Amino acid sequence: MHKYILKRLLFMIPVLLSVMFVTFTLGYLAPGCPVLAAMPEGTPRHIIDARRDELGLNDPFFSQFFNHIGGIVTLDFGRSIFNDDPVAPQIFERFPLTMHLAAMSVLMALLIGIPLGIISATRQYSIFDGGATFIGLLGVSIPNFVLGLLLIMFFSVHLELLPVSAWRAGHWQDHPDWHHWILPAVTLGASGAAIIMRMTRSSMLETFRQDYIRTARAKGQSEMKIIMRHALKNALLPVITVAGLQFGFLLGGAILTETIFNLPGLGTFVFSAIGRRDMPVVFGGVFIIAVSFSIVNLLVDILYAFVDPRIRAQYR
Repeated sequence: MHKYILKRLLFMIPVLLSVMFVTFTLGYLAPGCPVLAAMPEGTPRHIIDARRDELGLNDPFFSQFFNHIGGIVTLDFGRSIFNDDPVAPQIFERFPLTMHLAAMSVLMALLIGIPLGIISATRQYSIFDGGATFIGLLGVSIPNFVLGLLLIMFFSVHLELLPVSAWRAGHWQDHPDWHHWILPAVTLGASGAAIIMRMTRSSMLETFRQDYIRTARAKGQSEMKIIMRHALKNALLPVITVAGLQFGFLLGGAILTETIFNLPGLGTFVFSAIGRRDMPVVFGGVFIIAVSFSIVNLLVDILYAFVDPRIRAQYR
């Protein structure tokens, strides 16, 4: 098991380098000058050129790339081109909010998707199954920004039941109440809940067709015991995979949700930096998200060993 984890950690290195190379290449080839966008209008050309030399933007491509990589090794993402502030403190200040939002969204998706998938599989082709399938397709089809605005209009403006977010009066509440997170978590996790529901349903239906389920029923075991003890545990493997992937996607997909609900997370920070080509911010934000995504995938693989004894035997 330890050798497997070490191999996965080593495999993360070329993956992260590839992600950083693609991100840096796209930023390098993008049109426009970030220094020109950050300077006031009418700034003399020699001042702009001096600023570009100071930031190393006139250096060759690979020289700039390896300078960024060297800073990332020490978690020094450089200074923002826009305001000359250190990038790393700003990223680490905003990242916990994005992580919290993604974790709550995945938790909401699991709490809704798995029970609905189990009930739909046990009542295949029933009215409940049809309704759950319809809701699942609806959750996948509606974009996050549309769903978020509809939820705000209905629950915050019309019914006045839930606040829009925990961002008030220009500062982040140190300990926001749980109801401040409901609308952002539902908006971000709706599509994940629909995907997990459909995956749980199909995986449970496939498990119900296995011989050991027929044997358990022939022995007279109750249907609830068959579902919880035999079917669900074997059907959870693809669900765990989907949940892990969804968590990674939600980290990157939180940009629109954070913008709609005025949350000062990493998503909005990177999104605003892309607009002004503030590449140190973009590079640092993408790196943190890529590392988090890779770690989540590693944890999902380790979790397999605790769910399926056959995989645990292979590690031994």
